[in-house]
Amino acid sequence: MPSFDIVSELDMQEVDNAINQARKEVEGRYDFKGSSAEIKWDKDKNEIIFQAEDEYKMGAISSIILNKAGKRGIDLKAFKLEQIEPAGGKTLRQKIKLQQGLEKEVAKDIVKYIKDSKLKVQPQIMDDKVRVTSKSIDELQETMSSLRSQNFPVPLQYNNMRS
Repeated sequence: MPSFDIVSELDMQEVDNAINQARKEVEGRYDFKGSSAEIKWDKDKNEIIFQAEDEYKMGAISSIILNKAGKRGIDLKAFKLEQIEPAGGKTLRQKIKLQQGLEKEVAKDIVKYIKDSKLKVQPQIMDDKVRVTSKSIDELQETMSSLRSQNFPVPLQYNNMRS
């Protein structure tokens, strides 16, 4: 029976490249000369942590990171900025969480949307993805195009198309 999976994944190599480009830009910019601004990437927790002396520099760093990620083709819906917090020693810290996989609530919203669309497909939540099956490949392709027109809070990709 034809099927495909709906997932939300990031190309971690592209994220790494974007972070490295952002680091180089921050190191080379005149307004960051002599500052203790730094960008770290915790690959285990899927978060980017950066700190600087003031809110202007914090805003500049976050916009540099998002700009570099956008230019590398990373969907910015996957970046969740958290609040700026004091880091001690007159510095501020901010985290950007990278969203990987579909959370249960988002998966339920996707399944509900598919069922409400009245297409002859069967969506099923499987861990951090949604599998959609149907007797017709045309129905599956119509489901994909219908989902693309919606604005879900995470980037969606479609893979494992089987006929």
